[in-house]
Formats: sequence, C-alpha cells, structure tokens
Amino acid sequence: MDPRLVPLRRRFPMVADLERRARWRIPRFAFDFLQGGAGDETGMPRNRRALQSIEVMPRYGVKVGDVDPSAELFGHRYAAPVGIAPIGFDGIMWPGATRAFAEAAQALNLPYMVGTLATETIETVAALAPDVTWFQLYPLAAEDHRVTFDLADRAERAGAKVLAATLDVPARTKRPRDMRNGFGMPFRLTASLFAQAAVAWPWSMAIARRGIPTFANIVPYSGPGRDVTAAFVGKHVGGGFDWDALARLRDRWPRAMMVKGVMHPEDAERAVALGIDGIVVSNHGGRQFDAAPASVDVLPLVTAAVGDRATVMLDSGVTAGVDVLRALALGAKGVLAGRAFMLSLAALGDIGARHMGGAFIEELSLAMGQTGVTRVEDIPTLATRHPGAWSLP
Repeated sequence: MDPRLVPLRRRFPMVADLERRARWRIPRFAFDFLQGGAGDETGMPRNRRALQSIEVMPRYGVKVGDVDPSAELFGHRYAAPVGIAPIGFDGIMWPGATRAFAEAAQALNLPYMVGTLATETIETVAALAPDVTWFQLYPLAAEDHRVTFDLADRAERAGAKVLAATLDVPARTKRPRDMRNGFGMPFRLTASLFAQAAVAWPWSMAIARRGIPTFANIVPYSGPGRDVTAAFVGKHVGGGFDWDALARLRDRWPRAMMVKGVMHPEDAERAVALGIDGIVVSNHGGRQFDAAPASVDVLPLVTAAVGDRATVMLDSGVTAGVDVLRALALGAKGVLAGRAFMLSLAALGDIGARHMGGAFIEELSLAMGQTGVTRVEDIPTLATRHPGAWSLP
C-alpha cells in the first residue's frame, strides 16, 4: 500500500467524511454539480435508502483467512468487481480528475469507464490505463451518427476493452442547484462563481496549475476553444440511442459492448437480442429522472430476464464495499461508483482516487469475511431480504 494512504484510511474511513472535507475544498457550484440531482432530488436518497435496506444473512464457522475479492469481467481478472463510473465534466469538480482516475485504476487493477465528456481524451486515458480502460459513449445523432461512430472507432484504436452506450439521456433534465448557481455551458467564471472559487483555495490552486478544463474528446469535432466546444456539446450530445443505432454500433464494435442506463427487463432483453454483452442497471445516479426507481430495486428483474446471457452491473448509490456485496448477492457481477470516487478526489486531491479504490477493495473483503464467503463467485449463494424489490405484472 502507498504509505500516504495509511493515515487517510484512519481520518476518512467513510464517504461521509470525504464529503464534509470536499465541501470546503471546492467551490459551491462544483460541489452542487457533483452532489445535485434532477428535479426535487429524491432520486439520489432513494438509491441510498434502497441499498441500505437490503439485508444479507451471514454464515459462520467458515475459515475466512484467504478472502479473495477479485473478479473476472469481460475476460480480465480485476482486483475487485468495482469500476470507476463515467463522470461528465469531471475536471470542473477536481482539476486533473480524468488523469487521476486513469492512473489509480491502472495501479489498483480496477476498471475505469471513462466518459465521452471527460476532460482528457480517450487516447490519453488508454495510454495511462492500458489494461483497464472502458469507454462510455454518448450519442451524437447529427449526420447519421458520424461523430458517435468516430468516437467508437477512436476508442477501439486506443485499445479500450469495453464500450458502453448510454441510454438514459433521452432528453434534457432540470437540475435546480446548477440553475440557482448560474452554472452552465459554456462555463464562465462570473463574479459570483469567481467569489466561490476564491474561497475554495485548494481548487483554485489546482485550476491555476492545470487550467479551466474542456471536453477533450469533443475538440476534434467542434474546433478549438472552450466556448466553441461547450456549445457543440450543448447542441449535439444526448438524445439517447435508439435501437437501430445500437444495432449498427454493435456491428461496428469488435469487443465487449454494454448498454448503460437500463431499468426495465424488456429493454435488457432487447439489448441482449442485439448481441450486447453487458447491462448496467442505472438511473444515472438520480441525475436524470427523479421519479425513477432505485437502481438496485429493479436489479433482480434485469438479472432474471437476461440470466447468464449478459454481464449485469449496478450503478447509482454505491458508496461502500458492503454495497458491492449487496449488489452481487442480488445477481450483479459488478458495480460502478462515481460520486464516491469524485468526492474522494475533491477531498484529498489526486491521491483520492487511490484512497477510494483501496477502500472499496478492503471493505468488500471485510464484508465477504463477515458473511462467510471467500470468493466473489460465491456471494450469490448468500440469503438476502430485499423489501423494495420491484415486480411487474
């Protein structure tokens, strides 16, 4: 273990500890962008309550001295079934975030699903994390998806191991915190935002070193200049993939492919019918549609629908190793976590990504030992009680 991490584990054992520190280290507009949700923001706490309500019955009398939290996902054995989720405009929450995530993922042997709207290019990330890079793709439907498919081609050439097409952004959403802060695209430091930044001196110093970030993957299509790139993103990114575009993308992409943002089992079945290899059950962390069910509450429906025909992962609300255990006990093969990693960066600087990744590995190992399982593959044998689980007629 990196010796710098030892005292951090003691001082910041939980994500709530990181959140308190992050609140003063980054400007309010950046903190609200990270922690804000859609509409009345009921979706985010719903995700947490649903995960916390799941009980896992432990088994005792088992030797648990050799717990192994590693797991195979799409042909690669990772240190744990925990990936860093894609986070749009990550560099505005902590300057240099994309690079820090990539370096931590490679060092820890955890998957990193870098996003289309990250602040470093897919080529840079794949060079920093050649063994663990996955790429999350947003649709850009103009000109018959010319840019969409070119981004996929770039990810392939860069060596991304998995492509994840995002489904759950069919329309723009309303995020009141950003509206109140006057935070939007293109990003400009107004007098109010500048005042917030001046108080958050660790963030301001990082911005001074690295500059105001841009959507690096989009620059080749928009042309140079942050304002130009942001305007291009605002006009072209989003709208969701339709099934025809997904089928064409599946035909084009030669490696493992996932769809991210599935909530309904019939959508999962349709994706598998197209030859999709993986499903990410996600409500976008509560940032798109505040009336959506908690992701974990529909997870069993999706796993039952696809069986062993696809690798199912859970996203939204995961903040600790025990959440990983809960998801795997319900049939997921792995999880993605975004806010937890981002809060750790905001709280601790670049080393925060390694702190959070190490915490997930350690906490999953402890949770496995507490329940009497020594291999990730045995977690689904544990008995669970899931009061919020959805059922459909």
